[in-house]
Amino acid sequence: MEKSKKLGLIGRNISYSFSKSYFEEKFRNLMVNEYSYDIFDLQDITQVAHLFQDQHIKGFNVTIPYKEQIIPFLDELSEEAQQIGAVNTVKISADGKKTGHNTDAFGFEQTLLIHKKPQHTHALILGDGGAAKAVKYVLNKHNIAFKTVARKSELNFENLSAELVTQHGLIIQTTPVGTFPNVEDCLQFPFEALTEQHLIIDLIYNPNYTQFIKNAAEYGAKTINGYYMLEQQAEKAWKIWNCD
Repeated sequence: MEKSKKLGLIGRNISYSFSKSYFEEKFRNLMVNEYSYDIFDLQDITQVAHLFQDQHIKGFNVTIPYKEQIIPFLDELSEEAQQIGAVNTVKISADGKKTGHNTDAFGFEQTLLIHKKPQHTHALILGDGGAAKAVKYVLNKHNIAFKTVARKSELNFENLSAELVTQHGLIIQTTPVGTFPNVEDCLQFPFEALTEQHLIIDLIYNPNYTQFIKNAAEYGAKTINGYYMLEQQAEKAWKIWNCD
């Protein structure tokens, strides 16, 4: 029997995603039999137009590399998504209107507030994609100064100095480098500059301990993975899909 309310995740090469099992367990716990959650692995963002033709689809999550590319296909953005410039949750209303939201910011903020200490006033953001945009939004909200380190930026992984790492107690790793199945991959980074005063938040959740986290932990830094952020953003998405 076809489910009357379809949700899902769009991205590219996303068979590893946790979202399907997470939401299917949620449906069982809530005993909502009319819902399904599917993985929509799109090789090109234009394929999303085909999804929009299915009248049973009520919304979906968006992951790499489409958090910014999805925006032109939507009718409107929430205020937060508009400010961030990236979307990771789409709600489709009964009248067919497609609204983009960003729950990554909420998930990251919850993670940050649990672990942040008074010395974490300056941050380095590693990467400059859709997830990094949500991180910047939250850091600005909490008056935490930051610099971005990215391959194509003036400050990049080739010239990032140990001195700069010493000056920035908060490091947020937003790139997909080290994600399953490429678990041995790791960004070039001066790990020797880390101390127990540093907080490392790696947004990757699979594996639990990326090579980046393992290397950082060797120097005494406190390390957090992206699992709690993922749970929090998923719960926020569920609320968005179920509000009228």
